[in-house]
Amino acid sequence: MKVNFQALGCRLNEAELETWSNQFQQMGFGVTTDSHDADLIVFNSCSVTAEADRKSRQRIKRIHKNSPDARLVVTGCYATLNLETVENYLGADLVLGNSEKDNLVKRSIEQFNFPTQPDTGTGKTSLFLRGRHRAFIKVQDGCRYRCTFCIVTIARGVEISRPIQQIVDEINLLYHQGVQEVAITGVHVGGYGSDINSNLYELLTEILNKTSIPRIRLASVEPWDLPDHFFQLFSDNRLMPHMHLPLQSGSDSVLRRMARRCKTLEFSQLVDKARKAVPHFNITTDIIVGFPGETEKEWRQSLDFVESTGFGHMHIFSYSKRDGTKAAGLPDQIAKSLKKERSAEMHELAKKLKRQSLQQHIGQHYEILWEQKLNQESGLWSGYTPHYHRILSNNTLIKPASLATARVDKLSDDSMSLLENSTVRPVNFKH
Repeated sequence: MKVNFQALGCRLNEAELETWSNQFQQMGFGVTTDSHDADLIVFNSCSVTAEADRKSRQRIKRIHKNSPDARLVVTGCYATLNLETVENYLGADLVLGNSEKDNLVKRSIEQFNFPTQPDTGTGKTSLFLRGRHRAFIKVQDGCRYRCTFCIVTIARGVEISRPIQQIVDEINLLYHQGVQEVAITGVHVGGYGSDINSNLYELLTEILNKTSIPRIRLASVEPWDLPDHFFQLFSDNRLMPHMHLPLQSGSDSVLRRMARRCKTLEFSQLVDKARKAVPHFNITTDIIVGFPGETEKEWRQSLDFVESTGFGHMHIFSYSKRDGTKAAGLPDQIAKSLKKERSAEMHELAKKLKRQSLQQHIGQHYEILWEQKLNQESGLWSGYTPHYHRILSNNTLIKPASLATARVDKLSDDSMSLLENSTVRPVNFKH
């Protein structure tokens, strides 16, 4: 039996796919990237925005139409919030809400009476097969807070943390299977351990002490949960000098309407601690443009704060109403045309800041995780520095999913990536 995995949305959805992939393989299933070749298709849906809802609906319909002979299991946030629609109108054979995700493999096998051959012991990860080279490790689910724009905390439910030893064991297994980098992810990663008398600092300390994987990265972490001594952890260079800290707005009055728990001053202090701990520490972020009531003054405050902070990369979203959230009922909703103008202005600033961030690394040597060849004709490889900056090289000795040292020679033509010019200087490959 063969299973195909598909997902929309966050890194957490990707982490869950990898967990199910391993579980299905342990039951004797093969993993295929070709949905037409699959007996079972698992789709992990997203509902973070109205556009994500639309894309989830479209993807479910398309899967059902293109692979009518395969059984279709739909889960994730869109399925959780729109259970009846997915069950009755979109062609799914089995719909599981987020609260049932842990039993997805067992429920699927029982529902469709699939034959199994447990403990085949392939010892392989499907990560590389699916074109991934960085494993996302789900350490917790759910969030105790209710930002006024966010539907995900409603879809994901209460906070549930995984035991530390279970996480350590998963990372050690992945390293044994050839994975060189893991990214710690969850809905509210900074709240890890709130339900099991632990915390994120303890978790990372145990991972550093009890695993040998070369690179450990943090995905998105809300900025209000980190203790004063948190950045001491980065003295271990296996912990990558990059964090995604969602800001959402650079105006304190907008942040209050969003019910965010971190003001701009506190955010600045956190960024300063990170950059004092590690030179050129890369801070990336999320920004919401056109939140209800956003005045011209607040918009300018946001632009000024973003520029003074200097982010290495930004995910920029125009606010969209989400039924079921408090922000959907706030007065003074911003016109679409104005949101479009502000989004374009923020995108231009983001490009400028990214260019400035990348320029700091020219002439430096870094260990690169090389991931994939962009196309066979050019022979151009793509990888990432420890700071999570993309770097390109045409060195013919590069191997996928490998770590190697490279010198940053210049910026790409669009100034959005780094370049290693292997025709001038060979890469010093590790053995």
